[in-house]
Amino acid sequence: MTTRYKTRAFVFKKTDVNESDRIFSVFTYEFGRLDIYAKAIRKISSKLKNGIDIFSLSEIEFIQGKNRKTLTDALKSNKSINDLEKLEVACRVSDVLDSFIKGQEKDKQTFDFLSDFFCKLSDSKNKIKNYQLVFQYFFWNFISLQGYGLQTKKCANCFGELNPNEIYFSAKEGGVVCKNCQAVDGDVKRINSDVVKLLRLILLKDWITLLKLKISPISQKLLQEASECARLNFCPS
Repeated sequence: MTTRYKTRAFVFKKTDVNESDRIFSVFTYEFGRLDIYAKAIRKISSKLKNGIDIFSLSEIEFIQGKNRKTLTDALKSNKSINDLEKLEVACRVSDVLDSFIKGQEKDKQTFDFLSDFFCKLSDSKNKIKNYQLVFQYFFWNFISLQGYGLQTKKCANCFGELNPNEIYFSAKEGGVVCKNCQAVDGDVKRINSDVVKLLRLILLKDWITLLKLKISPISQKLLQEASECARLNFCPS
């Protein structure tokens, strides 16, 4: 007898195969990452197509075959993202998830965070001024949940006080380092005190304040460079 599985799933990637099929890469509440085969879902007559799509939170049902998992039912629970700038953020998030999430390992905290983040992103009531900061909110909180907790209060290497005029980000040391310790990592990134304040605020998950913030172009550039450094160093090989 075929066993059917039901779970909540966030769809972060889709790949078209054959003439009308599709494979959805999803992160699920019960099973972690799964690749689900959706047969004939690209046909107009498909009963499944309205229940699942890229960046959707869906209740899905699937069966486990000999070589693959096949989608049998789906019901979408969040609003679709139609805004182009929000879609750009979602695509960047998708790329991060595809890089970091590799196996079937249950992670309730990550699932709850993804659900909350995409509900916020798709909510038309949230007037977003800076989409770059929204992505940074996702990225730093996501890698924190993957075990890469950041030290932003003191120097991550010597635990000394930070000089706001001489601060660096070190992925190797796991956070902000002082001038004396920046030589321990050949790939440190110079940042400023505004970036440190932003990282602290982001890790507090203060979404409301984040939406109101104005950030200088230079601080935004430095924050982006730090996140790229973190991704290169933390991403599983």
